[in-house]
Amino acid sequence: MVQRIAAAAPPEHPRPAVRARRRAPAAKPAPTARRAAAPTLVSALGLEGERMSKVDTAWLRMDSDSNLMMILGVWVLRPGVSLADLRERVRERLLPYRRFVQVARQDATGAHWIDDPDFDIERHVLSRPLERKRGQAAQAALQARIADLALQPLDHAYPLWCFELVEDHEGGSALIARIHHCIADGIALISVMMSLVDGGHLPPKRVRKPSRAGVEGAEDWVADTLIRPLGDLTARALEVAGGSAARSLALMAAPQQGLSDTLDQAMDLARMGGQLASDLAALALMPDDSPTRLKGQPGRAKRVAWCDPLPLADVKAVGKALNCSINDVLLSCVAGAIGSYLRAQGDDTRGQEIRAMVPINLRPMEDAWKLGNHFGLVPLVLPIGLDNPIERVFAVRARMNELKGSLQPLLTFGLLSIAGLMIKPAQDALLNLFGKKTTAVMTNVPGPARKLKLCGATLEQNMFWVPQTGSVGLGVSILSYGGGVQFGVIADTGLCPEPQRIVDEFTPEFERLLTVTLMLPWGD
Repeated sequence: MVQRIAAAAPPEHPRPAVRARRRAPAAKPAPTARRAAAPTLVSALGLEGERMSKVDTAWLRMDSDSNLMMILGVWVLRPGVSLADLRERVRERLLPYRRFVQVARQDATGAHWIDDPDFDIERHVLSRPLERKRGQAAQAALQARIADLALQPLDHAYPLWCFELVEDHEGGSALIARIHHCIADGIALISVMMSLVDGGHLPPKRVRKPSRAGVEGAEDWVADTLIRPLGDLTARALEVAGGSAARSLALMAAPQQGLSDTLDQAMDLARMGGQLASDLAALALMPDDSPTRLKGQPGRAKRVAWCDPLPLADVKAVGKALNCSINDVLLSCVAGAIGSYLRAQGDDTRGQEIRAMVPINLRPMEDAWKLGNHFGLVPLVLPIGLDNPIERVFAVRARMNELKGSLQPLLTFGLLSIAGLMIKPAQDALLNLFGKKTTAVMTNVPGPARKLKLCGATLEQNMFWVPQTGSVGLGVSILSYGGGVQFGVIADTGLCPEPQRIVDEFTPEFERLLTVTLMLPWGD
């Protein structure tokens, strides 16, 4: 039986002190006993804090002038919420996660987390007005603001996150969130953000079996609709590789482990045999994707765009009729939208394919709420040159099936661990090998089926974008929420001056697929 995340429990660690303007808590929680950590350079130098994992260190050092390693999101709320209410909710629900009151500090051997002795919530949760507009003009103004923030670095002297509230937007409010990728990956951050909504909870400490009543509360959908579906590729990979495969591939991330552990992991690697060799070769010998106008060196300006939601029920119906998954249908529409955009620019897409790196969760159910980065990447080739929507969806389905059982997510996780040990120029050189063979970073996340509330306001729309690395200039996001599916793009303006034109092709591509599906013979 699938386990689900438990209800709230007290935070694992007490928060550090913050400025006096914060309301004093009713009762200070007793410190939790922690296992003594192995001596590190941090303790040797007399610095307080805990060692950052090698994977998180890699993300901390991955910022570039063109691509900042921030997860960027926006919530559209109606009616509006006040800055005071938002700050109070953040104090109660977000600050118990210690990473949000800690500063990332680098040293000669990597990085560590230390508590911010002068944490000030007003620095991290603030209000910025936009010019009052309506309709498409209001959305364009919000998109422009998000694009500007996408290239504004977070201040490394303080905890690496910021919420910006537009209190008056289209009869409600808009909340723009920026969180550095070194704090956590998308799976963990979505779980954390769900703690902010009405009915959300503090970090749980245990896992319970689901009740017969079904999904209840904002946190339960994470286990039921997020971890399980996105973990499909991972589950198959772990079944092939064994439970300690990820530890084996991330061997360099734990240099303090003993010789016996190292030998055990070497045996695990040996048992993977042919599958491991095949997937290593596939990554190492990955061919370049087609040279389209979307590929090149990004500059210093970005734009974001998103479309109105499609009915999720329609997407499910098409998938059922074609014996395809919802993912297959949506990814084929992404390929169709990009292909249509390029053809509208006068490009010949016949026979062309582009590669998108897709994050795959490696986090077990019991760790769904823990921060840090626990994901791998798989390269998915999108057939942008196929104009027939049925042919295209079957091509995507075949490629997704080829990836099931692959160890590539575990291998890329191991590579990120190794990158965290390298000096920055060597780390950049390693990661740029993937950037040269990739056009886009793409995420597809299923959200809650029912609309949520924040401080009494309904969360009407939400969208997010993960960062692009190295020379990748295009990010694509698919998010289902509240019975609809949204498609969003973030792009470098030198490579794609108007990403809204890609977004505007998404709904027509789905409608083409829906129309052709309805015209197919019924029956077997």
